Amino acid sequence: MFRKFLTLAFTAIAVPLAAQNEALRALPVDPSEITPASDADPAAPALPAEPVAEVTPLDPGTVTLPPRKPSVKTDAPEIANLPDGEDAVRLQVFLDQSNFGPGVIDGKPGRFTVLAVASWNEVHGYPADDLGPVMDAARKAVPNAFATARVPDVATKWVNSGLSHNRAAQAKAKRMSYRSLAEFMAERYHTDVDFILQLNGSKNTWGVKTGGTLIVPNVKPFHIEALTGNRYEADPAMSERHAVVDTKMNQVRIFEAAPAALLVEEDEQTIADQPVLVKPQVAVKPNRALVASFPITPGKPQFIHKGVWKLNNSVELPVWRYDQSLLDTGKRSNNALNIPPGPNSPVGIIWNGLSRPGIGLHGTSDPETIGRARSAGCIRLANWDAIRIPTLIRPGATVEVR
Repeated sequence: MFRKFLTLAFTAIAVPLAAQNEALRALPVDPSEITPASDADPAAPALPAEPVAEVTPLDPGTVTLPPRKPSVKTDAPEIANLPDGEDAVRLQVFLDQSNFGPGVIDGKPGRFTVLAVASWNEVHGYPADDLGPVMDAARKAVPNAFATARVPDVATKWVNSGLSHNRAAQAKAKRMSYRSLAEFMAERYHTDVDFILQLNGSKNTWGVKTGGTLIVPNVKPFHIEALTGNRYEADPAMSERHAVVDTKMNQVRIFEAAPAALLVEEDEQTIADQPVLVKPQVAVKPNRALVASFPITPGKPQFIHKGVWKLNNSVELPVWRYDQSLLDTGKRSNNALNIPPGPNSPVGIIWNGLSRPGIGLHGTSDPETIGRARSAGCIRLANWDAIRIPTLIRPGATVEVR
């Protein structure tokens, strides 16, 4: 999203938004000490959804994407018949809305789209690389892959084209805003500025104003204006779930508690002691315990501790503690800066802290780099995926980092 990407270690903490106008105090160094946000700043209340229609679906065939060039490199594993054009966007939108994140929706299915297909197939009992059933489901569920979306008036409260890249200057800002309306709209519709440019052209993308429209993927929008600094509490069902963070696959998978064992019945037909040369094909058993999966970027090995932990807290709009000494030497200092919350914060728009101090699942300022650029932080997700974490697991849930 044309954001300046920095590799940084951090500690996140939620503070009342009203406190941003006061002298910033020293923050706890342990993310497990996060305190809940209090009432929102009365000067900047969260705005209700606007009555004007935000999205108008476009008829199939209205938007034409150029065919994928065979010479273009892709990080997708070998899989037959990966779709392109409108069907590729349709597949990505369907997977995203099914809580099997394909990464950035851009019509270029890569490794994360293939992993999302495998997750969907696992739940429904199909072979991992079978595209037939999921494409059939996508065509039925997403008849309109694209839409025109209105740029809401509230965008002006979340866009600051003058946001500095300097940390000392950022510490004095009200929030870590988007730097353009294009960036606001790209994240709102789970894509990146490059794809917005491809769909709308440079003139329309950079010239759009509030009240104007852009063509976007027809996905349920991420409403950043709905965030208030909420702290999510334990839940009888979601606190019993468990998540597996796979730092090699770059994916987090969320399961129901105590999933039933997957039983595979194999008919070992033998005649006397003679083995069967060709085993009969075994049907894949649906794994209904898998409820979601999302792409991630794990932190550097020295910042990631593998093991089994508990989810301690889940807090919207965290303030980020920037300590250059910690980055350079691994030791904390008293000269840290408190970077305000917002979508361009290196910890994104939500912090989900684990019982292991300093480890958490959080958002990012650079969703297009998820899975492709290792950070010094913890476990990064795109903001539109990270905000779904408390709708799937709550404090008390088990999180295994492997």
